[in-house]
Amino acid sequence: MAHAGSLAGRRILVVEDDFLVGQVILDLLEDEGADVLGPIGTVDEAVAFVVAQDGNFDQAVLDLNLHGVKSYPVADMLARNNVPFVFMTGYGKDAFDAAHRDCPHCIKPITRVELVAALLG
Repeated sequence: MAHAGSLAGRRILVVEDDFLVGQVILDLLEDEGADVLGPIGTVDEAVAFVVAQDGNFDQAVLDLNLHGVKSYPVADMLARNNVPFVFMTGYGKDAFDAAHRDCPHCIKPITRVELVAALLG
């Protein structure tokens, strides 16, 4: 059940290539009251989804590495459309290129508190 300060009513896109991790993130966000879109597992599918939705969501959670491909094109598209996002990675800050190093991110394994705090920013 959603509670004060939660993500209630927010439409959040989840881009994650690991099915189990995606389900955990989906469940966590839904427990916080969010309407979850996804999870979507590839960069191409995520880009197509963002275009099709035309900004009809509030935020996004992006796995940094999707089947060996960085999710930077998705992040860049979201940034151009003023949609806040948070990267997730198991590799640490050194995994980011210089252009994305200062973007909000959480290190896997991620906790509910960390993800919610990052999304509430």
